[in-house]
Amino acid sequence: MELVISDEKFKELIKEILIEMIKEKRDLFYELILEAMEEAGLAKAISEGRKDSFVSEDQILAILQA
Repeated sequence: MELVISDEKFKELIKEILIEMIKEKRDLFYELILEAMEEAGLAKAISEGRKDSFVSEDQILAILQA
């Protein structure tokens, strides 16, 4: 026997699951969202940093040895 579910009913079920998860596991959900935002910020910073020219390894070593 095969279970068939409409797209609309599927969306409804997913929404109910997410709402229930947020209510019951508020701390976990908060940490998940916070981590995702931090990752997005880090990815943006890396992307912006790549626009500048790179410093050679020799220049870095010269500064460290000075």
